[in-house]
Amino acid sequence: MEITTERKGEVLVALTEDRVDGSNAREFQEAVQAAIAGEDAPVVLDMERLVYISSAGLRVILMIARALQGESRNFAVCSLVGPVREVFEISGFDKIIQTHDTQEKAVAAVQG
Repeated sequence: MEITTERKGEVLVALTEDRVDGSNAREFQEAVQAAIAGEDAPVVLDMERLVYISSAGLRVILMIARALQGESRNFAVCSLVGPVREVFEISGFDKIIQTHDTQEKAVAAVQG
């Protein structure tokens, strides 16, 4: 699984795509961790191109959020669409992980 990153000012934006489920959750975790390693910038995980996420994927996102919190780095997800948004809302993840409709809003929120 490939995670691409780009800079938006001081914020590191990681872009995901395809799907995250039990079969590739570990690969997803390793790819995100590799993409954000060695940074001290806030992180936004842009999920606009993600079409499906399972509970295994949610667990990975929670682990990443906790690790970043331990490093005093802000974290948010954005651009949740369709079934991914539903999974976040039904599971209550939208209440424990900062979520935003657009990348621009998420970047602004994690900057301060």
